[in-house]
Parts: sequence; C-alpha cells; structure tokens
Amino acid sequence: MQVPVPDGTLTMLPGHSNLVALTVDDGTDTEVLRAYLLLARRTGLRLTFFANGMTPSWTEHAPLLRPLVDEGQAIICNHTWSHRDLTGLSNYEIADEIQKNENFLINLYGVNGRPFLRPPYGNHNARVEQMVAALGYPALTMWWGSLGDSTAIPTRQVLANAEQWLRPQRLVIGHANHAGVLPVMERIVDIIRERKLRPVHLADIFNVAELPPVPPFPVS
Repeated sequence: MQVPVPDGTLTMLPGHSNLVALTVDDGTDTEVLRAYLLLARRTGLRLTFFANGMTPSWTEHAPLLRPLVDEGQAIICNHTWSHRDLTGLSNYEIADEIQKNENFLINLYGVNGRPFLRPPYGNHNARVEQMVAALGYPALTMWWGSLGDSTAIPTRQVLANAEQWLRPQRLVIGHANHAGVLPVMERIVDIIRERKLRPVHLADIFNVAELPPVPPFPVS
C-alpha cells in the first residue's frame, strides 16, 4: 500500500517490513551505468536513478533505461543538471539547475523527476529546502546506507558496504561512477535475495499520482 510523499527529508522507507531501495546517482562512468541497466533487465531488480542531465551517459543509455521507466521497473529522478552544490547558488541558479534537468528528463524519458530530488553531495539548508519544495519536491531524498562509491574505492570495500547497509527499510545510495562496483553487482542482488528483502523503487512506496500541481514560482 502506497503512502503520501512526506514533507521534509526522506532518509528511509516507512513502516516495518522487508523492503530495500537501492538508488543510483550521477552516472559519470557510462559502462557502470550500462551494467546497472543490464543487471536490472536480467534480474528484475527495481532501481531509483538520480540523474544529472549534463552527464552524457544518461543520453547514451536512454535506449536501455527508457524501457525500464516505461515498464515501471525503474524511475528516474532529479539530481540537478550539473551536480553543483545548491547551498552555494543563488535562488535563480537553484531553479535553473532543477528546471533544466526536468526539461532534459521530459524530453528524453517522458518524466520530469518529481517529486524526488537528491541534492548534490547531500548538501542542503533551509533556503534550499524551501526552494526545492516550491519547485515541486516536498521531500529531499537522502539515504540510510551507502556503497561508498562516489569516489574510486576497492571492490572489497564496495562489497563490505553492501553487506553492512542492505537491510530492511533502508534507502541505500550507490553511484554509477567507478568500476569498483562492477565485479560485485551480481553479489549485491544475491545479498538482497539471501536476506529475503524485496527491492523497490521510491514510486512503489510513495503515491506520486496524488501530488498537487506546482504553481509558477517567481525567482528573484
């Protein structure tokens, strides 16, 4: 049963169950993103992607990802256009980063990324929260557990992080940035299965169909 999208910061899945949500950010390595997409197609793994439209892999691999989005196995959400720290930007620049990425997602994937936005580096403050909420993102999407692979780390550490954090109701962040995750992707799926977890994406859990329309937002 779906629940309303919460206001505020989203760090875990609601309730007490056996769900786990693996989210994949950035996409700076086209081969890693491709491997995630093939893994999803092969195993049925449900994934939430947070895309930066400026990164070429999201355009290059749209023929692989778009069918997963259309079929409801994956969703693609807003991670801003160019991965700039929102806390250092003006209100106009924040809106531009978000809306430019929305336009990219609509044109290529037929979705606008709402209502889930992950601020680059996880950085946010009260002003950023107010801005993104006004732009149609009531819940900043953070995480409770990480593969730790936003930078290059050894494969064994990626695996250790997966074993630590793939637990019930966790919202786990990974990145399509570095090759260290490639040798353990199948093992990540095995961990989920062995622990009898049910992989979900965020739209499986939160009712995105009943969100109110976003009014025009004057940015000064």
